[in-house]
Amino acid sequence: MTTTTATLPAGVTPRTRPEMAARAAADIPDGWYVNLGIGIPILISDHVPVEREVIFHSENGILGMGPAATGNAIDPWVVNAAKKHVELHPGGSFFNHSNSFGMIRGGHLDLCVMGALEVSEKGDLANWTTSANDAAPAVGGAMDLAVGAKRIWILMDHLTKDGVSKLVRTCSYPVTALGTVSRVYTNLAVLDVTERGFKVIEIVPGLSFDQLQALTDSPLHQSER
Repeated sequence: MTTTTATLPAGVTPRTRPEMAARAAADIPDGWYVNLGIGIPILISDHVPVEREVIFHSENGILGMGPAATGNAIDPWVVNAAKKHVELHPGGSFFNHSNSFGMIRGGHLDLCVMGALEVSEKGDLANWTTSANDAAPAVGGAMDLAVGAKRIWILMDHLTKDGVSKLVRTCSYPVTALGTVSRVYTNLAVLDVTERGFKVIEIVPGLSFDQLQALTDSPLHQSER
């Protein structure tokens, strides 16, 4: 991958993390069973449209997880995989870790939304490192989710803090799963992973396709829509 750094053009406002989560939540169909990974994806449960029923799964043993719990709604025993307090929707349930991973490995989840360090143009996912200095140096349940869920969507910043593209030709970090990602939501764009590589579905206001390409390591293709 290239190590060339980039900066945003003047006047472009990237989506905030809640805005990224809300954008992804708007695309989740009614009735899907969805696992939310640690990081930006856990915010999705706060943004599902009220007219839509999405059943959220947490790998630590919850089905029917609700939004983040605040105030009197906090139950110290009800937390998601990120150890954040959450609510439980009516009809929600708890179960042990082995049953939770049975759901994952059995192909019962319609979607998993997770974060990533890199996504390649072939849909390869890298979301863990072996660095001793990294805060989360283990692959955890991501390897099961990446191959067990029917679809994988990624929520992540488009660039690293150093201005390096996280959409790459080939992953430089250890790969969690090959060819598993179908859609990527960044703070600058929404992209599908196709046989040709990344297809741009949407770009934030004020940013052109050419400007987005200049910020991206992998070649981009324009949507036919």
